[in-house]
Amino acid sequence: MFRHDPPSPDWFTADDSVLSVALVFPMQGSAGIFGPTCELCAQLAAEEVNRAGGVLGRELRLLPVDGGGVPREVADHVEALVDLGVVQGVTGWHISSVRQALAPRIAHRVPYVYTALYEGGEHTAGVFLTSETPRDQLRPAMGLLAHERGVRRWFVVGNDYVWPRRTARSAHTYARESGGTVQGEVYLPLGTHDFDAVLRRIERSDADGVIMLLVGSDAVRFNRAFGAAGLDARCLRLSTLMDENMLMASGPTATVDLYSTAGFFASLANQDTLDFHGQYAGRFGVEAPALGSLGESCYEGVLLLAALIGRARTLDVSAIGAAAETVSYEGPRGLLHLRGSHVRQRIYLARADGVDFDVVAQLDLHESHP
Repeated sequence: MFRHDPPSPDWFTADDSVLSVALVFPMQGSAGIFGPTCELCAQLAAEEVNRAGGVLGRELRLLPVDGGGVPREVADHVEALVDLGVVQGVTGWHISSVRQALAPRIAHRVPYVYTALYEGGEHTAGVFLTSETPRDQLRPAMGLLAHERGVRRWFVVGNDYVWPRRTARSAHTYARESGGTVQGEVYLPLGTHDFDAVLRRIERSDADGVIMLLVGSDAVRFNRAFGAAGLDARCLRLSTLMDENMLMASGPTATVDLYSTAGFFASLANQDTLDFHGQYAGRFGVEAPALGSLGESCYEGVLLLAALIGRARTLDVSAIGAAAETVSYEGPRGLLHLRGSHVRQRIYLARADGVDFDVVAQLDLHESHP
């Protein structure tokens, strides 16, 4: 549950040898399904940073914060930690509604690295972003599926908040670019269980592709209902938020003709990914929660935050921002650089094969800013 308690007295101890970072990730709600992976991946990165000497000679220490609660309450909690001097930075995966509540309060005071894929357009000073946006993720995926699979009639199913709605707005443009249309849109509250009415609308629309903008366990339940209704025989699904944990929870009968697009898949057969698997399994064991793009993004967030502070040689947010364009770091997604406060990276399209992903293409990046 979301903790309303004030920080424990131990956290108030002034210790110049420690740099504390709030790791904001979902411990409850729809996104809680991949929360454990987020925490472990971030922990792995922090340990790596500390083995290399820490940040500005200080030990990097993560303070977990539940990012799965009401956005305003999450922002209240993190702002209090900043006010008290308990944390000197913020990172983690949380939905855009939380980012929008949090960024205006803390981004000008401490560096804030946001790791979730999102709708694009975030340019608040002091916010740095590691993950995908629709232009580089959804646009080429829709174009490729239109070309290779002949998808022309899309239907959008999303949760009812800023990321799905703004991404769907972009999807209308991307559909037109490949000679298609968006036939309909439905937005559902986080935590939805009943998809019967949505499935009937999809069937009546004669759609041949469904864009899924559903979070965590909501996407799992939708996949199961979609497969049970037999709609996978007539239209494919494309998700920009579908990791290995969600795929396994959906089950093999619910993932027929399901595509996902992301900057990382655990099944990528390159050295960076294989090395990451080895580090993760070596540290947490083979029974640890499955690796996927959403958890892995938190590893990236910790590495980027350390690189930003290390390059600026200070915790001053203005100085960090001024030096950001010269920052690079190397992780499971390869050697990455910032441009316009966003990490530039390769994006892949994968098709579900039972409860695993088969990466079928690397998508072309567009040169404009997100």
